[in-house]
Amino acid sequence: MAGNSYYSQGTFVVQNPDKYVGTKKPFARSSWETAFMRFCDSHPNIVKWASENVKIPYRHPLTGKITNYVPDFMVQYIDKNGKTLVELIEIKPKSQTIIENAKGRGDKVQTTINAAKWTAANEWAKAKGMHFKVITEDQIFRNNKKRKPTQRKPRRK
Repeated sequence: MAGNSYYSQGTFVVQNPDKYVGTKKPFARSSWETAFMRFCDSHPNIVKWASENVKIPYRHPLTGKITNYVPDFMVQYIDKNGKTLVELIEIKPKSQTIIENAKGRGDKVQTTINAAKWTAANEWAKAKGMHFKVITEDQIFRNNKKRKPTQRKPRRK
């Protein structure tokens, strides 16, 4: 991947080009997006995926103007029951998803804007027979949470 390695930003090098259906090269804006791209590119149940390939109009809550929201990913996959599903996916920090999680004024403003975007995305996806989902660090790194060290009992001789 080219770009800023500290933040894992840059063009993602697709290893399975038959799965990537985007019209432009996928560009990761964070290490979380990079992790998700790796997942999409390598997971056997993901049939197709694209990065930033959908534009959804919404009314900006602060300006009142109609603008476009571009979800991070569109993914087509086979679920555990063998059903083909399509989801629009947004990757966001938990602090920008729910007002109670907001850490400061900036996060509160972003959460308000995100709510308007996601309402429009839910409606758009539903009309197209898709689902919309927001993924936070909890879902991306759920298997990598640090565990509390366990106390070892002394061995008996």
